[in-house]
Amino acid sequence: MMELVLNDIHKSFGSGENRTEVLKGITCTVESGSICVLLGPSGSGKSTLLNIIGGIESADSGSVSIGDETVEKMNEKQLSLYRRKHLGYVFQSYNLIPNLTVKENIEVGAYLSEKPLSIDDMLHALGLWEHKDKIPNQLSGGQQQRTSIGRAIVKNPDILLCDEPTGALDYNTSKEILKLIEDINRQYQNTVILVTHNDAIRLMADRVIKFRDGQIRKNERNSKKIPAAELDW
Repeated sequence: MMELVLNDIHKSFGSGENRTEVLKGITCTVESGSICVLLGPSGSGKSTLLNIIGGIESADSGSVSIGDETVEKMNEKQLSLYRRKHLGYVFQSYNLIPNLTVKENIEVGAYLSEKPLSIDDMLHALGLWEHKDKIPNQLSGGQQQRTSIGRAIVKNPDILLCDEPTGALDYNTSKEILKLIEDINRQYQNTVILVTHNDAIRLMADRVIKFRDGQIRKNERNSKKIPAAELDW
């Protein structure tokens, strides 16, 4: 596993009078194998930073490095390989393929990896074995999110990027999903970067980075880390 290093990341959208600076010089390091929560209100730049780490958007300036690979130096083909090799994505919207079963949706992730985990083991770990032949519209929201997590994790990525993964879920299901992410981090030692505006979720993290207006206001290791199952909000 490899350390993620961000150095002086700037990003703006629009031009002229409509130009908005969304990220204003983000510098931080996320330790390999840790859970890092990016915390802040909507519009503070968290998701934009996650997209830059994921190679979905490019920064205007600054650098993103995983181990000895530097994202801004990559061409499109290299960027595609970087995403396949290093990254798994979990979004608030599940983005499942509607006419594929649970098992087939997870298999899509496995096809993208040179070192995939066992699909059957993943289905058991996610509590989806008895649902493996269902299609997404036959599942609850929590089961759909579990499937999307399985698709991301079966790749065995170095970094799991989670953008408001519980945003569309109720309280109890949200806690189940957070515990699942915590269990996956512990079992596979993937680095987890989790974007949220829910302050309670920071308590399960190793590192908490607080954003406001495109800047890091606080970056600290969590001295009072508690299990996801004990979170309350």
